Amino acid sequence: MSELLEYKCPNCGGVLHFDAPSQKLKCLSCGTTFDVEAAEEYNNAEAVNQDDLSWLYESDNTYKDQNLAVYICQSCGGEVVQDKTTAASSCPFCGNAIIVTSEVSGELRPDLVIPFKVTKEDAKNAYRKHVQAQKLVPAIFKNRDHIDEIKGVYVPFWLFSSDVDADVSYRAQRTHSYSDGKYRYVETDHFLLKRRGSIAFDDVPVEGSTKVSAEMMESIEPFNVSEGVDFETAYLSGYLANRYDIGKEESIKRANERIKNSTESAFLGTTAGYGAVTTVSSHLTNTDGKARYALLPVWLLSTIWRGKTYQFAMNGQTGKFVGDLPEDKALTLWLFIRTAVIITLILVVVMFVILMVTR
Repeated sequence: MSELLEYKCPNCGGVLHFDAPSQKLKCLSCGTTFDVEAAEEYNNAEAVNQDDLSWLYESDNTYKDQNLAVYICQSCGGEVVQDKTTAASSCPFCGNAIIVTSEVSGELRPDLVIPFKVTKEDAKNAYRKHVQAQKLVPAIFKNRDHIDEIKGVYVPFWLFSSDVDADVSYRAQRTHSYSDGKYRYVETDHFLLKRRGSIAFDDVPVEGSTKVSAEMMESIEPFNVSEGVDFETAYLSGYLANRYDIGKEESIKRANERIKNSTESAFLGTTAGYGAVTTVSSHLTNTDGKARYALLPVWLLSTIWRGKTYQFAMNGQTGKFVGDLPEDKALTLWLFIRTAVIITLILVVVMFVILMVTR
C-alpha cells in the first residue's frame, strides 16, 4: 500500500510548498516558512497519530494500463491518475501537492537532491527573452497562458564516479621549412607519442528517465553536485518528480562514453605543438567505480505545433536555458511580401521624382 504524503501548515492547515529563494517550506495561505527538517519532524509526528487509510488500487473497468496508478487525494478525496513512475505531482481537483512515498522509499529512495534555486518567474522571464529574440515565432509560443505552463520537475539522474587509468598512443608530425636563397625546403618529422596517466571523475551525470530528452538534459549541465543535500520528501512539495525508469546498469554505457570522451580529450590536449595528431590506440580502465541516485531540478515546457514536439528546459540550480523554436512560414512569407511591396513603392516614388526633376 502506498501513502500519499501532503505537507500541511501547522498554523493554518494550508499547503506547504518548497520555496526556492528561502530554501524553506512556505505556506501558500498564511506565508509562514518552515525549515525542511522541522517540517519533516512535524509531519512524522502527525503521521504517528493518524490511521493510514490511503489506497493504491487498479480500477475494475477504467484504468487497465499497467503504467498507470490511481490514488485517492487525502485532502479532497478525488482520484489522482498518473504514471507509476511519478513520485510527486498535484491533485487535479484541489491543487494540493502530493508525494507518493512508495516511489521515493526503500531501494527507490534517492541518495541526494539538489533543491530548486531558480524560481518559476525566473524561468518564465528567460523563456520570454528567448522567444522575443526570435521574430518569426508562431503566436502560440508567445501566449501568456502557454508560458504559465512551465513546470518545475525533479528529474532522476545516476551520478557515476571512478578513477580512470589511461594508456594512449598517437601518431604526430612536426613540419618546418627553410631556404638557402635559391630553394625552399620543407622537412616533416614523424613521432609516436605515448601518454599514460590517471584521471578521477566525480558524479558524471546520466539521466535515468525516458520522459525527457537526454540530449536536452546534457545541454543544461553542469549541475553543482556539491550543493546537493540528503534527500527529504519535503523538497518535492509543490513540484513534479519522476523516479527512474532507466536503471543503473542500463546507464553505465552512457557514463563510460562520457568518461572515455573526456579522458581522450584531456590526453589529446597534452599533444600541443605537434601537427596532424591521430590516435593509434587507446586503452582505458575504470577502478573504484560507484554510482549514486539523485533528483536534479529542471524547469520544463513542452509544446506540440503542427505535429512536432518542441521542448524547453532550464537548469533549476544555475538558470542555464536551452530550447528550439520553429519558424512560422506563413508569417515569414507575409513579411517578405510586405517588405517587397514597401521596396517597390519606394522605387516607384524615386523614379517619379527623378522623372519630374529631369523634365
